[in-house]
Amino acid sequence: MKLRLPKPRLPRRRRTRLLAGAAALAVVAGAGTWTAAASGAAPAVHRRDEVLEMPGAGIDTSYFTAGGAGKRPAVLLGHGFGGSKDDVRAQAERLARDGYAVLTWSARGFGRSGGQIGLNDPDYEVKDVSRLVDWLARQPEVRLDGDGDPRVGVAGASYGGAISLLAAGYDRRVDAIAPQITYWNLADSLFPQGVFKKLWAGLFFTTGSTGGLQPEDRPGAAAAPSGAPARAGASAPSEPSAACGRFRPELCAMYERVAAAGKPDAEARALLERRSPSAVGDRIKVPTLIVQGQDDSLFPLDQADAMAKAISANGAPVSVDWAAGGHDGGMRESGRVEARVAAWFDRYLKDDPGSDTGPAFRVSRSGGIDSTDGAVRLRGASGEHYPGLAAGPRPFALTGREQSFANPAGGAPPALSSLPGIGGQLAAFGAGLSLDFPGQNALFESQLLTEEVRITGTPTVTLNVRSTAADGSAVLFGKVYDVGPDGRQAVLPSQLVAPVRVENAQQGTTVELRLPAVDHAVQAGHRLRLVVAATDLGYGSPAAPATYTVGVQGALAVPVADGVRTAPAGLPAWTWGLPLGAALLAAALLGIRRAGRESAGTRADAAQPDPALADVPLEIAGLTKRYAKAQDRYAVRDLSFRVEKGQVLGLLGPNGAGKTTTLRMLMGLISPDAGQIRVFGHPVRAGAPVLSRVGAFVEGAGFLPHLSGRANLELYWQATGRPAEDAHMAEALEIAGLGDALERAVRTYSQGMRQRLAIAQAMLGMPDLLILDEPTNGLDPPQIREMRDVMIRYAAGGRTVIVSSHLLSEVEQSCTHLVVMDRGRLVQAGEVTEITGGGDTLLVTLAGPADEAIVGKVAALEGVGSVAAADDGLLVRLEGATAAGLIAELVRLEVPVSAVGPHRRLEDAFLTLIGGAA
Repeated sequence: MKLRLPKPRLPRRRRTRLLAGAAALAVVAGAGTWTAAASGAAPAVHRRDEVLEMPGAGIDTSYFTAGGAGKRPAVLLGHGFGGSKDDVRAQAERLARDGYAVLTWSARGFGRSGGQIGLNDPDYEVKDVSRLVDWLARQPEVRLDGDGDPRVGVAGASYGGAISLLAAGYDRRVDAIAPQITYWNLADSLFPQGVFKKLWAGLFFTTGSTGGLQPEDRPGAAAAPSGAPARAGASAPSEPSAACGRFRPELCAMYERVAAAGKPDAEARALLERRSPSAVGDRIKVPTLIVQGQDDSLFPLDQADAMAKAISANGAPVSVDWAAGGHDGGMRESGRVEARVAAWFDRYLKDDPGSDTGPAFRVSRSGGIDSTDGAVRLRGASGEHYPGLAAGPRPFALTGREQSFANPAGGAPPALSSLPGIGGQLAAFGAGLSLDFPGQNALFESQLLTEEVRITGTPTVTLNVRSTAADGSAVLFGKVYDVGPDGRQAVLPSQLVAPVRVENAQQGTTVELRLPAVDHAVQAGHRLRLVVAATDLGYGSPAAPATYTVGVQGALAVPVADGVRTAPAGLPAWTWGLPLGAALLAAALLGIRRAGRESAGTRADAAQPDPALADVPLEIAGLTKRYAKAQDRYAVRDLSFRVEKGQVLGLLGPNGAGKTTTLRMLMGLISPDAGQIRVFGHPVRAGAPVLSRVGAFVEGAGFLPHLSGRANLELYWQATGRPAEDAHMAEALEIAGLGDALERAVRTYSQGMRQRLAIAQAMLGMPDLLILDEPTNGLDPPQIREMRDVMIRYAAGGRTVIVSSHLLSEVEQSCTHLVVMDRGRLVQAGEVTEITGGGDTLLVTLAGPADEAIVGKVAALEGVGSVAAADDGLLVRLEGATAAGLIAELVRLEVPVSAVGPHRRLEDAFLTLIGGAA
């Protein structure tokens, strides 16, 4: 039984006309069939490239199928503005393997298609899609719902997302759609609240005017696409004027008129609205998956809200997904979104009731920064119903008197909020570039929040506004900052700002300011700051100077969607076996119950802190870890040693000695099979509170290259959830010695500076125990020397450093103590001088041979116990004499001394301890 919405049928006369038009559609280039072999057992994908001749343009297409000859639903995939069909090829191939017939195409004016850009004009681009549906209906493998009526869905992002909505509104044969990061009303997007979005509009029209291929490269010119033969009698695309580039003249004229005036007119709005899905909103009655980006100053969340409300009102199933990313930095969840689109089509095109189409509402939320690769962790939150943008409003009183500020002449310098293409990307990491010039804005703040508040939707506030402009108008820009406890650190969620045009404000008027829709958590102890500015870089402002006076009327209403719950962190795969494991464990426990009682007291004692070790940074006793699935092979076996305050301990051993495993157990990342680790007397286990006293640097820690060193460290500390004042940032930075480089972007750092930054990150909070794993990897000699100084300075304050390194000469110079491991066992532990033999025996290297006369002279010196000739000098054992005194006496006796040092280097001692070649 089908669970689909009934498809309204076209009147017979209209259907006849459509079929007649389809018959007139000519395939002008049918050359080329490609087969892409999929990996594993997946079916091969066959691709056929054709240029379809349509009125005024040849449209370049690719058709993808895979598998057998059975009937299947079809999918049309549109591309983004400035792109082409090639941008969606990978997704098309995946859908083909999933059992769909997929058709991609380059829209008019893009890629190798002819024609001019009409911004999804119903008379051109939308009719092109209907002709593509006609073409699909004639393909033998495509499933039909009736004559000329294929089972078909349409998906795409941005420009392609809008065409999917328009196709559903104009062609009733479309069965399901999945628009992404797109617009509902293009006039509202480019002229929000009557204000010209000049930066984005300029990028739009620049892309359309200068991008893409030249006319001679398009179908119909000398070179045919994809190796196809030139088309006999094909019509060449009409050439736009130089001023308009590839746009239709009416669009170019509209843009030039609005850009010159600095504000839109009624004609411009009407032109864009006719090309918008909102014009046919009452006709879109098919299942719709709406994916909108949270970091999107071009098509913000209010556009998705408008389309969701309109399509739901038509009775169609609708799901809304607020994804991470958008036009201001790219979609960071493309894989998840693609999978959801495929599931949506499985449900509504394949009639698969078991397909999980996801919740009615989903939003991606940040779960902190992954310090190993700099990536933002994302967690989904969902609700059974789409809450809209005004759910559960909570009032927050704002303090601040009525304030006057200037709109500068020419609107310059402008405030900075959103940055097309990158603003949201920076905001996602908490490091935006907002800038408000003094004297050009009014500021109002809430009290400190007593609990966390999650904003989900559009905050609103009523403003009282007066303007000295000649016509009494004002253009204002509102934004809400999340301000930290110190009052200085302010975050603008998603870097978004909301404009509003105010008219007839000579004597004062009130206006409701609808602030940007966001999903953002404001922590307890923070406050909300409303800024109302006269300018913004992304928008057009009045050129004439004026003074605005603004006050707030009532509270700031903040939407809080309590029905949207954040999903818990994912469980490890092994937890799915817990039900069976629990039954087996219960049976096993019956057999060991008695033994468990006898050992319970011992285990309880082991889990308690040991007061006698409260001042001991680290004690390891009997530590043992077997290799996975091995009973008699050990990574670490019966390891015991102790580290005291102020020591710099070098952990040495050949590859496979167990050093990394030991460090991982010390950091609580893995659990030992036997023995225990105590840090300041507390047993170490995953999540143990005492681990907050441990800092660790693991080789290869990642940073965000476009941010400064300081911003990276601040983001890392924020991700720990600990108070900012506990970071001891200044102290860690002084020890690390980063200097002025701290304010530069990390991408400009040398390898040595990156290593310093990584160690500074490990030192945040000034942990009592600092663990460094190969901190000198990739450094040159001067950088290694600097790193040595960093470790020594850190330990000088009474803290403890454990360093694992393969550079024995550096360990010898920087470490006070050593632990040498081999094959998982302790070989030797002690002071560096003890292990190298430097405690009481010195090697005196001579410039010449050591004859008996020299040996006798040295042996007769006071404080010398014994002297023996060596290959390159003398081995002198001291009994009371000092090294400095010995050197002075050797010089007095005219012994040809070239060097004095330990009787063997650490390298010699190390090789002796681990068995030479091992």
